[in-house]
Amino acid sequence: MSAATLAGQRLLISAGPTYEDIDPVRFIGNRSSGKMGFALAAAAARRGAEVVLVAGPVHLQTPAGVHRIDVRSAAQLHAAVLAALPADAYLGAAAVADWTPRTVAAHKLKKRAGVDTLTLELVRTADVLAAVAAHPQRPPLVLGFAAETDELEANARAKLLAKRLDLIAANRVGVAGSGFESDDNALTVYGRDGFARALGPAPKTQLADALLDLLATRLARP
Repeated sequence: MSAATLAGQRLLISAGPTYEDIDPVRFIGNRSSGKMGFALAAAAARRGAEVVLVAGPVHLQTPAGVHRIDVRSAAQLHAAVLAALPADAYLGAAAVADWTPRTVAAHKLKKRAGVDTLTLELVRTADVLAAVAAHPQRPPLVLGFAAETDELEANARAKLLAKRLDLIAANRVGVAGSGFESDDNALTVYGRDGFARALGPAPKTQLADALLDLLATRLARP
């Protein structure tokens, strides 16, 4: 497709992990590198889209022509994404933490003699995908991601329906040479209309273009 297939479209993309602080030194995080979301942002900008990228803590350069908003926690990502609406599409590639400590210790939690365990109380974080899909300024297209260790299709389709998404891109984690921290991946895209398509294995830059081809086609529908 033409490099300008998204001209005039505003894309909101989230990428990377979130870090949920325990104390000033430690946090709960995950292995997301942000590479998929950044590849999507770069490819969308090349196609002429206005791109807003909400990025968790990653060590990646901002793609040319992309407006980047840096966040750290799930709460910050939730607030930044909703504040960036409206958009023509939201691509939720960030691996947002499901749980965060109820309280953050003001000082480093130090080991104490005779104490061999530490209990943390975790609370659910706000569901960013569901919030975007239910928002009064809901984008015409909401694409989520699902990283699964088993029952890929069943879990992805359940998430698709529960969060009222239009599309979901699912990948299996724990597979050598793909997924978190890798330059390559393999995705299967499912739609609420019964759509299913396998993409890859391929470099994430190529997968980004393939996903944007699907997105551009759907955004062009009357």
